[in-house]
Amino acid sequence: MLNIIFLGLVSFFTDISSEMVYPLIPLYLVSSFGATPALVGVVEGIAESLASLLKVFSGYVTDRFQQKKATAFMGYAAGIVYKLALLFAGSWLGILGARVIDRVGKGIRTAPRDVLVSESVEQDKLGKAFGLHKAMDMLGAAIGILITYFVLRNMGSNFEYKKMFSLSIIPAVLGLLMFFFIKQKKNPRPAKTKELFWVNARKIDSQLKLYLFVVFLFTLGNSSNTFILLKAQAAGFDTVSVILLYFLYNITASVLSMPFGKLSDCVGRKKLLVPGYLAFSLCYLGFAFASERWMMVAVFAVYGAYTAMIAGVERAYVAEIAPPELKGTMLGLQSTVSGVALLPASVIAGFLWNAFGSAVPFVFGAVLSLAAALILLVFMKNRANA
Repeated sequence: MLNIIFLGLVSFFTDISSEMVYPLIPLYLVSSFGATPALVGVVEGIAESLASLLKVFSGYVTDRFQQKKATAFMGYAAGIVYKLALLFAGSWLGILGARVIDRVGKGIRTAPRDVLVSESVEQDKLGKAFGLHKAMDMLGAAIGILITYFVLRNMGSNFEYKKMFSLSIIPAVLGLLMFFFIKQKKNPRPAKTKELFWVNARKIDSQLKLYLFVVFLFTLGNSSNTFILLKAQAAGFDTVSVILLYFLYNITASVLSMPFGKLSDCVGRKKLLVPGYLAFSLCYLGFAFASERWMMVAVFAVYGAYTAMIAGVERAYVAEIAPPELKGTMLGLQSTVSGVALLPASVIAGFLWNAFGSAVPFVFGAVLSLAAALILLVFMKNRANA
């Protein structure tokens, strides 16, 4: 588990850096460049979708050349370039370019990192391993958000966005230093197995194909988290309070990720994934219709629980049923399918918000999530390791 801890520390420091910046992006776009919710959706959707195309390619490269550590390092290093790009951005197009750099980095690093995690433990502990990694990831995010909160509260109207962008580079560098302690498992294979992944598509489990379809359907209604931040702001929370709500979401996910991951090792992934999608549907209905401040606080907490139920468990599920020689590719493909759907998801959410009001995009997401949960409930086989 030592390898998992150092991989977790990479994500821990990287997410401190990322979340010192991420919740500020929609606020920065609106306050500095006069962006509308629709434009915010376009920026986030383009950034996520362009980067997602790299995830399956990164997974394929990981499987073929087995340079998991080096590939992941390159992806994490892009986070530093992202912060520098934010510093020099002079328009919303500059912010879009910076966000693309950030998401490209995530697209490169996700698959090799997940393979490193999956190869660091036995098969029956995958849920625990991914849960621990996700817990450290979300803890870093929570700390990054808390730093932003205190800075915002103390500086008030004198807040300087670019100063925060500069400070966020420090934890990103610390994350890269953790790579010196990470070990990778070498898996040399005969040349004949090094084929384009679609050549071996017949080896892909039918349940994995079903799950990839469900991921795409679900993600069409799961727009960027920037919309929940804008929704909280529209509900009457000031900028500082919005940051604190986002902290609540992340710390809840951090605390619950490992317990849910371990539970999935015992009872099977289906018994966490289906309730997770149902929890998301409940959350989005809450975002749509919460009329009191305490309701919005409760919804953010439940949203954290949903993330803990899904994020690590779905990666463990893909890792355990993917063909061994295609593990990186399939982990990358799962992220790609999700990322490709984010462009229409964020664009749809932005335009629904502008045309029909802030509640409609969340109702749309709740309906698609409910449909995804029902498909898994009826057609997905449970695979318990106990």
